[in-house]
Amino acid sequence: NLACGIGHHVATAQVWASDLTDSCVEVARRNVSHHGLANRVSVMQGDLFEPLSTLVAPGSIDVVVCNPPYISDKRLEGDRSHLITLEPREAFAAGPYGIAIHMRVVKDAHLYLRPGGALLFEVGLGQERQVAGLFERSRSYDGVRTVSNGAGEARVVLGYAKPRI
Repeated sequence: NLACGIGHHVATAQVWASDLTDSCVEVARRNVSHHGLANRVSVMQGDLFEPLSTLVAPGSIDVVVCNPPYISDKRLEGDRSHLITLEPREAFAAGPYGIAIHMRVVKDAHLYLRPGGALLFEVGLGQERQVAGLFERSRSYDGVRTVSNGAGEARVVLGYAKPRI
């Protein structure tokens, strides 16, 4: 999972991860233990930043990485319905436009990020402009840009927290 990958590849990182579902938290905790990362990677159950609110000082996080659900409700009921046969709907469903979680994270992440701290999202194909627009409309981030995969498809949108006034 994402938290273990970051913890493994960034030896100096202290990682806090949250997930809404019991089963995902359980699997992530097993992975943390298996890879010997328990001293640097903490996995908590809860809704986005809620589990961190009492553990982390505002404005103290360097990077927030988010791999949220990004499939619209309509597509999940149509051509992507096969995805929910083996995994919970919450793992994929992201509101009418596929960016409901992105909207919430853009709104709240700057409260936890230090000035200049980065917020990075994985996005679905074709969602990069919508998500970049969320960053820009929030007026809380600078340097908003996209990163493409090896096939030239924009799959990450990132921005840097502006200083809070």
